[in-house]
Amino acid sequence: MANVNVEIQGTPNPNAAKFLLDQPAIGEPSRSYFDVESARGDRLAERLFEIAGVRALFMVEDFITVTKEEDAAWPDIVDRIEAVILSELG
Repeated sequence: MANVNVEIQGTPNPNAAKFLLDQPAIGEPSRSYFDVESARGDRLAERLFEIAGVRALFMVEDFITVTKEEDAAWPDIVDRIEAVILSELG
């Protein structure tokens, strides 16, 4: 797979951000995870849940929506989220 590039986009929910991939990389089917236990077996999701402040994930073929804990600050976690995505998919 060629290197994946990530663009970060806000959503109407200030606690959620969309991490857009420049190519399909997630695969089918789409999936949602609300805790680390529900993400077991999905390496990318498991690694994202290792980041303090990540509360939920919605993963589709070419984007991942990350919902953070209300008290987490985007500047503290966005670079780590992007790094995990790139290390797993890039």
